[in-house]
Amino acid sequence: MDPTDYFDQFAQRYTPYKGGSWCYEDGCVYRGLRLLFEATGEVRWNKHLHRLIDRQVASDGTLLGYDPAEYNIDNILAGRVLFPLAAETGDPRYSKAADHLAGQLQNHPRILAGNYWHKNRYPHQVWLDGLYMGLPFQIEYALVNDKPALIADALQQFSTALMFTATKGGLYVHGYDDSRKQRWSDTTTGKSPAVWARAVGWLAMALVDALALLPKDGATTALRQRTRRLLDELTARQASSGLWMQILDEPDLADNYEETSASAMFAYALLRAARLGLAEPDQAVSAGDRALDALLSRRLETDDQGVTRLTTIVGVAGLGGFEGNYRDGSPGYYLTEKVVADDAKGVGPLMMAFAEGLRRRD
Repeated sequence: MDPTDYFDQFAQRYTPYKGGSWCYEDGCVYRGLRLLFEATGEVRWNKHLHRLIDRQVASDGTLLGYDPAEYNIDNILAGRVLFPLAAETGDPRYSKAADHLAGQLQNHPRILAGNYWHKNRYPHQVWLDGLYMGLPFQIEYALVNDKPALIADALQQFSTALMFTATKGGLYVHGYDDSRKQRWSDTTTGKSPAVWARAVGWLAMALVDALALLPKDGATTALRQRTRRLLDELTARQASSGLWMQILDEPDLADNYEETSASAMFAYALLRAARLGLAEPDQAVSAGDRALDALLSRRLETDDQGVTRLTTIVGVAGLGGFEGNYRDGSPGYYLTEKVVADDAKGVGPLMMAFAEGLRRRD
């Protein structure tokens, strides 16, 4: 099947991830659709986007099911598409919605070093996921509204989070607990134990998307260097299949497997970084193309109802208590989470990676 046919059919049958409430999972799809529209100019992608998002954004900018008092950094991500929609349509509800999300960030609790808590129910914790959820939005909001202090704050949060989660092997662990109270956190460093691929995928996309918005100047030099080193490390750890392992730094771990969503995120980050001069272009393009080709050829499968689906996506993984279980952050824990098909966290990044592939070939 042509990948664009798969994306089109996925969007047609897509239902809101959390019963219609504003959420980051929908935001992954929104960003994928938006990048497909930018890469192709085909109005079908924008039509899908409007059909899905417009029922969530009221005329006064309030967002369906959104409670800023949850201080959930995940809820910021879907706001990325509000900026181009506001610019294209002139409809003030999109800008008002962005203001609501920015209001959450203005009051969002932080650790002592200044980074946003992941959620109110995950206090004093910084997860790599949250860097993608909140910081590119903050930078774009700052650019649109001429608030340079927000850019400086975002760059500082990146720097601090990378320092707190770095490993000796050039990668990054999933989370950091500033309080050292979580059972999953190291009592000395506050770090979680494992290098989970999708967490690093969120990080890689966050770095590339943030730097894509900012000038190449002294303020971003250090972050550009760290981004290049991370992308080089990911290229070195790519499996012969073109994909990446669920536990990135332990490829021989029993039951470890090549995971789809992280592989799509890395493909996107590498291809966009190559286009924008954030990585060594030949190396990044080669690795990104290999990953994208592998995903399209090996992970798009037809089920017994004749529906094509994107397979081998880890459904949900995190740290600490969730639905009666305690997620200890160990490498083995991430290998116990359910593997699903057609999850937004995999399909959205695949749309993004495919869109980048199209832009490079044009």
